[in-house]
Amino acid sequence: MTRHRDPLADVAVLVPRIYSYVAYRIGAGPDAEDVTSDVFERAVRYRNTYDPSLGEPIAWLIGIARRCIEAAGRPLPHSNGDLGDLAAPGEIESESLRRLMVAAAVARLDLRDRDLIALRYGSDLSAGQIAGIVGMKQNAVEVALHRARARLREDLSPDD
Repeated sequence: MTRHRDPLADVAVLVPRIYSYVAYRIGAGPDAEDVTSDVFERAVRYRNTYDPSLGEPIAWLIGIARRCIEAAGRPLPHSNGDLGDLAAPGEIESESLRRLMVAAAVARLDLRDRDLIALRYGSDLSAGQIAGIVGMKQNAVEVALHRARARLREDLSPDD
């Protein structure tokens, strides 16, 4: 029996989760696709170094993704509040506007909050899994996520 299980055995599930995390961090599109590709290239190259006793494969891949984003020097998306011209009709316009507003609000969060939001909602990780990745206690992650969501709600609420 081998000591290591294959961390890429569930690649069909892992790729979208890693891409979502990367897209939350640097924006969706070709740059996120390139970084995601780099993540899995490194993962394949170093798959024999994966140690299941240190965490789940998704946590290992998120660590690789964080290093790939950092190494690429990709700037995080920032918003000047300009949502551009939206010409889509009806519900598509409303949904597009909502998504743009949420993306702009996330971009205005500080780096730690953006990272926590990306891990929670981009990669669909639990607070316990996030705690292991970022080196915080689970309760601290839950509190930080709660505060980040509160800042997002405040930013997204209409001005009175």
